[in-house]
Order: sequence, then structure tokens, then C-alpha cells
Amino acid sequence: MANDPGDDAARWLEDKLPTMEDALATLVEKNSFTENRDGGLAVGTLLAELYASKHVTLDRTPSAKYADHLTWSSSWKPKTDRRIALVGHLDTVFPPGTFEGYRRDGDLARGPGVLDMKGGLVVIAFALRALMETTGMELLPALKLICVADEEVGSPEGKDVIKRAIGGFDACLVFEAGRKGDAIITRRKGTGGMTAIAHGKAAHAGNAHAEGKNAIWALARFVDRVQVLTDYARGVSVNVGKFTGGESKNTVPDRAEAALDIRFETKVDADALIAAIEAAAREAAVDGTRIEILGGVARLPLERTDASARLLSEYAASAVASGLGGGEAGLIGGGSDASTSSSMGIASFDGLGPRGIGFHTTDEHLRAAGAEEPADGPMRLSAARR
Repeated sequence: MANDPGDDAARWLEDKLPTMEDALATLVEKNSFTENRDGGLAVGTLLAELYASKHVTLDRTPSAKYADHLTWSSSWKPKTDRRIALVGHLDTVFPPGTFEGYRRDGDLARGPGVLDMKGGLVVIAFALRALMETTGMELLPALKLICVADEEVGSPEGKDVIKRAIGGFDACLVFEAGRKGDAIITRRKGTGGMTAIAHGKAAHAGNAHAEGKNAIWALARFVDRVQVLTDYARGVSVNVGKFTGGESKNTVPDRAEAALDIRFETKVDADALIAAIEAAAREAAVDGTRIEILGGVARLPLERTDASARLLSEYAASAVASGLGGGEAGLIGGGSDASTSSSMGIASFDGLGPRGIGFHTTDEHLRAAGAEEPADGPMRLSAARR
């Protein structure tokens, strides 16, 4: 009986953990804060070396603001029509000089990006190497690997790179930081940011108060209306997180501004929420004022669909066979690039990178495989069997 390709790949990986850690350390040592373009380009060069293979070709999408966005495409001729996308990002959240470098602290590997998500990029690289070294290439599906450089600021450019690369694909796997017990992320809230700007008419509060049109009053009325749009039962929230306006207490203010964060679980709720906020702006404007609304949805939600549920079942069975957990995570409040692929109608899920704790903090770390299991588990690989 022929060996399972997954078994062969797993055996190839058995002694590769030190090499994987070396690759991770090399990536983490280079600061790739989203706005640190030079650092991001340096990490992109390292990734080109890490993923170099006669079986894949690399295309770069240049950016004037961020590092290049990278897309690798498989060059083999598969026997199956299935096409699978693997998605990650090379940018991290800490500017140079704030949280730097890689270090080993006993069983812990520490540094910016060990989880989010240079660790996930290393997982992809070595899973692909294992399959390429042990499997007939024609048995693998067509693959594309997309690594964007601006995910931590919402993928303003990266989302279009992803859409151009994977239109019509059957599945998308995203290697953001793993969750406890290897729980697979099938749902994420959609996110958005909006700015409300109230325009009025300035006047002296003593000599000409009646001539003024108070922008702060109009915006306060708006805030009162939009805050009550929060509906926890539906997973909808509106947060007015910043409010500014006026020059002095004895001047009727002609301008005020509020910044809103919005979250939602479905596209239907996103559309309804935007419409309700725009209606609140019209209703709140007092005589002689107007409220301008800027912004909107940044990322649509990652929604669980019948197709993603089938993909989850297949992937989970493979993960369990490889010694990992195969459960499903609860709803995640923040977005990721899985939201982009999901919005295209592609079965998508997320959280397939190494597990640990502290991403987006200076305590970001993972625990080396083989060490005693903590609450959030060790760094592990998951190479899906086919």
C-alpha cells in the first residue's frame, strides 16, 4: 500500500525545527513595521530566498508607500482542477526602536512577528518544502501564495493584490497566529472607520450668539443617535472614540469632528449600519449646520458559509491526523485578509500559524515544540493532507 503523502511530508519535517527557528529569527531580526518601507523590502528579499524553488515563480507588485507585495505561483501541472490560495503578510506593528529583534528565552521565542505573522510565513515555507520534497508535484493542486505588505493597516493596497491573484480559486487558507488548541477561525467581524464632520457658523458667544450655528451641538446630537445603533445580539457595534471641536468657550464653534469605529458580522448588517449612520447625520443637523460623513467599511466580515464548513471538515480531519487540534474558534472581533477572500465567495478560514500569546504587544512569544504545553500551546506545523 502506498504511503500517505502527508506521512512522508511529516517525516521530512521531523528534524527541521532548528532550521525553521533559524529562518524565523532571520525574518524577525529585520524590522518590517508597515511604514518602514526599507525594512519591509529587506524582509521581502529574505522571503524570496526562503521560498525559492524551481516549482514556483515570484511576481512583485511595487508600492510607493509600502514594501512590495509578493505573489508566488505554482508552475507544475496538477492532475486536479482544484486551486488553493495561501495568504500572509510581512508587515508588523512596532516602529523601529520600540520592540526589536529575536531572542530565545528558555522555551520561549520572542520578538515582533513571531506570531503575527512571520511565524506563519515560516510554517507555509516548510510545509511547501516538505510536500515538494516528498510528493509527486502533479498530485498537488495549483497554488498561489500571496504576501502583502500592508495588512496591519487594513490592506488598502493588499486587498486588490489578493483579488487579482485568486479570483475563481476554490479555497483560501490564511496563516495568522493560531489560537488555543489549534482552533480554526471561520468567522471574523467586519471592520470600518468613519469620520463625521459637523459644519456650522462661527460667531461671538456674547455679542452675536444668535448669528452662530453651533457645530458641536449638531455633532453631539449625531453621537447620541449613532451610539444606540450598537446591537450586541447581532454583533453590531458603533464606538465614537474621539470628539474634537471649537476654539474657545466664548465662540460659537463652526466645526466639530468625531471618529467612529464600526463592527459587524454580516455584509447585510454592514450595509444597514452605514445607511443608519448617514440617516443620523441628516437628522442631527440643526438649522444652519450640516454633517459630512467620510469613510465606511474597511473590511467585510469573514462569514462562515456552507463551502467554508465543508473545507473546515476536510482540513480539520487532516490536522487531527497530523497530531493537531481540529476545533473551530469562536467569533473574532478583528479582521484579516481572510475577509477579502471570503467576500469574493471563496471558502476561507484563518489562524493556521503557530500558537502563542501576546501578538500586537511587546510580550509577543511562542513556545518551542516539545516543551511543556502552556495555556496557548507550542509552535507547530500543519501540512494539510490530501
